[in-house]
Amino acid sequence: MRLLAPAKVNLHLRVGARDSSGYHPLLTWMCTVGLFDTLTIRQDEGAEAAPSFARFTADAIALTCDETSIPCDDTNLACRAARALIEVIGSAPLSPRLSRGLSIHLQKHIPVGGGLGGGSSDAARTLVGLNRLWNLDLPAEQLHAVAAQVGSDVPFFLHGPSAVCRGRGEVVEPARVPRARWAMLVLSGFPVPTRDVYARFDELRLGDVGFGEAQPPWQEWADLSAGPLLSRLRNDLEPAAFALVPQLGRLRDALELSLARVIRMTGSGGTLFTLFDERREAEVAAQFVRTRHMLEAVAVELAPKVVDDLVAS
Repeated sequence: MRLLAPAKVNLHLRVGARDSSGYHPLLTWMCTVGLFDTLTIRQDEGAEAAPSFARFTADAIALTCDETSIPCDDTNLACRAARALIEVIGSAPLSPRLSRGLSIHLQKHIPVGGGLGGGSSDAARTLVGLNRLWNLDLPAEQLHAVAAQVGSDVPFFLHGPSAVCRGRGEVVEPARVPRARWAMLVLSGFPVPTRDVYARFDELRLGDVGFGEAQPPWQEWADLSAGPLLSRLRNDLEPAAFALVPQLGRLRDALELSLARVIRMTGSGGTLFTLFDERREAEVAAQFVRTRHMLEAVAVELAPKVVDDLVAS
């Protein structure tokens, strides 16, 4: 089974002060974009079937990746998602296929540490893929519960392509896709560790300012063209990320000056983006950034149609 896992951008991201549980409450509007990791899931049909699912353990999962810097152990969210699904299912009698070895190969195209949610998307697509491959027929609510255990952005990718997420990311409400359907991503090459960004966020006491303001009119925002929409968007993590990696902040300022438009950061960094109404505009901007700033930039569609073996099946 070949699956495509899309990246995302946080169009709008508000972050509250850390609560008593140690987490920061979020309010974010996220949308998938046309940049994909590829997962290939294989079931070992040649292995001898076990008499029950109880013999199929998490150790039977083999994860590999074409990017050597990516861990292939339990720190990888795709592996964690597969193991979490096995734990939820327990030892119930299921298809004999579940008792055979499982291999997942990951081809990375979404930059790590770029705020694009690649690991979370990989995990979500793994959950949906295994639910189909193993004929589990688990309802969306149960998959959502598993996804929330794996990571804060994972539930979004089960409900995308456009959604408003709250809490730790586990409360997901579908939202209209923006009228501005194209984005230009600037892959800065500055990985920004999420843990460090939130630590600096706390040091700067940024979460105490404005988090409780009235919720934006999402439907009205979705109807706006790129320029007016960009002027309304914000990311509360930008000051913390730019304090940690000043080069990223300087790059954002330089891009805003040379492109004469608002540039935002997605997630905790370090990918920057801006929006366009037309594909050609995004492509011209990406070419300009590659030529003028000597950076990797790509034009991507917002809320792209995903066509892979899961959809085809």
